[in-house]
Amino acid sequence: MNITKRTLDIILASVGIVVSAPLLFVVALVVKITSEGPALHWSSRIGRDNTIFSMPKFRTMLVHTPQVATHLLSDPRQFLTPIGGFLRSTSLDELPQLYSILTGRLSFVGPRPALFNQDDLVALRTKCGVHALTPGLTGWAQVNGRDELAIAAKVQLDREYLEKRSLAFDFRIIALTAMKVVRREGVSH
Repeated sequence: MNITKRTLDIILASVGIVVSAPLLFVVALVVKITSEGPALHWSSRIGRDNTIFSMPKFRTMLVHTPQVATHLLSDPRQFLTPIGGFLRSTSLDELPQLYSILTGRLSFVGPRPALFNQDDLVALRTKCGVHALTPGLTGWAQVNGRDELAIAAKVQLDREYLEKRSLAFDFRIIALTAMKVVRREGVSH
């Protein structure tokens, strides 16, 4: 499955970048025009086997925002750029991660990569063996609650993905993700 999954990742990410290139350009331009700082934010994330890598996203937060998980901010909305909420609710901020899929740091489906300082999440994933998976643009936890899930619940869903993973399960997760994005479900900030 790994070779097939990786091949599909490369093909789909390549097509995704080509098809979304005009949108990528427009979003980058709007981010630059509406707020100070770069269009992309590169965050340190935990990848496969707990290695750290830099993951790009369109910047949705002000440049002085603390580097912590959004749910740990006392009032995340005060740090949003003028279009940050829209980018997050539509998941357009995630489009630059197609690059990380091409480089093999991400897959389309897998556990979402933890921030470098989410020690509790990383420890639980390691204990369950989830750290051995390539993280994903979307995952089983994302379609079952996303930002609304407690860490233990996310890890349980990540473990369930580890045990059930298959191409058919990945396609199911991708279809569920598309429905969640269209409905803007599971985004709390």
